[in-house]
Formats: sequence, C-alpha cells, structure tokens
Amino acid sequence: MISRAPSLFDLHFGDAPDLALERRHAANFDGLMAGVDEAGRGPWAGPVVTAAVILDYDNVPKGLNDSKKLTEAKREALFDQIMASAHVGIASASAGTIDRRNIRAATLGAMVRAVKALNVSPRMVLVDGRDVPPGLSQDGQSLIKGDGRCLCIAAASIVAKVLRDRMMVRADNHFPGYGFAIHKGYGVPKHQEALSALAPCGLHRYSFKPVRVAAGDDT
Repeated sequence: MISRAPSLFDLHFGDAPDLALERRHAANFDGLMAGVDEAGRGPWAGPVVTAAVILDYDNVPKGLNDSKKLTEAKREALFDQIMASAHVGIASASAGTIDRRNIRAATLGAMVRAVKALNVSPRMVLVDGRDVPPGLSQDGQSLIKGDGRCLCIAAASIVAKVLRDRMMVRADNHFPGYGFAIHKGYGVPKHQEALSALAPCGLHRYSFKPVRVAAGDDT
C-alpha cells in the first residue's frame, strides 16, 4: 500500500496532548495507532534513530511530551515506563547510509523499518513532521510538531532520543577526542574545534558541509 494521508483518516489534534481525544482516535483503529519520530536528523555525526510506539491508553506514562522539552533524567525515567507498557519498534540509519541516500531518505526509510519492527501491526501510523514515509503498509498521517501534540509521537520521540544519546556516549569510547558523549554529534563550537584538530572520523556524515570542509573538500 502506498502511504498517504487520506481525508477519510485525517485525525485532528490540538496544540498539546489530549489523552481523551487521542484515546478516541486510537479506538477507531482497535487501539493499534502508532506514533513515529526520529532523533539525530541534524547532527554532523552518528546515526539517525527512529522509533514507533503503540501506547496502551489505559496505562499511559504521565508526563509524555516532546523529548526536547524534557530533562535527561525525565526522559530516562519515561523511557523505562514506555518500554514496560507499550509496543515499541526501533530502527536506525548509519552515517554511511545517510551519506549514500541523504538524510531525508535515510530517516524515512528507518521510520518504515521501525514500524515493521513492532511486534503487533498498527492500523494507523502518525508521523512527526511533514512527511509520511513511502513504503508503509498502513495508512499514515503526518503531524507538524506532533511530538508536542500527540502522546504516541511524544513517546516515540523520547525512545529515539534516549537510545541515540546512549549510542553517542558509547561512541565516545571508540572515537575519543570529539566530545560525542557531551554534544552527541551536533554542530556546536567544541565539535567544530575537534573536527579542525583531528579531522573527521568514521562516525561523521561526510555529506554534511562542515564535515566535508574539515576533510579538505570545500565544494
């Protein structure tokens, strides 16, 4: 099935999560409504990580919100609760895949794999942002700023963010000197300084201009 956002399935959300409204939407799909989000689209290094989450709307962790609005401690606590109470699928795309396919295509492909990794198949997929990934077997709807408006997308944003942060902390042991454990691969001044001093490593995205320039290719 070609993924789309057909008018028959348009789901309407407000500017903040609403459990009662979302529960009613999910009931239209026998509760099998998945939220999908990513972490790591913008960094210069590391993978992009995606997650798909089907919540149990009778057992929703309190405090779900856009992962960027939560402290690290709160994200970690909610991550454990989500993993214990919801169906979760996870997928990622490496820096090499990002370089070969471009960040948008790599992200959308990983989102499809995250949905396929769920141990139950959703009947509806809600995706943060503007794009519904091509290749879904379900109907999909995109939701701009969905991680702050929809609980299942918020849960996916938390799972993706926590897992990616953990991956970058581990990567710091294999690629010391870049500060991955601190900035997680984002383009902060300390990362730029490390790139200039050390040159890019195998975790860097060479298709991103700051990395190309540091590697000696300023085209």
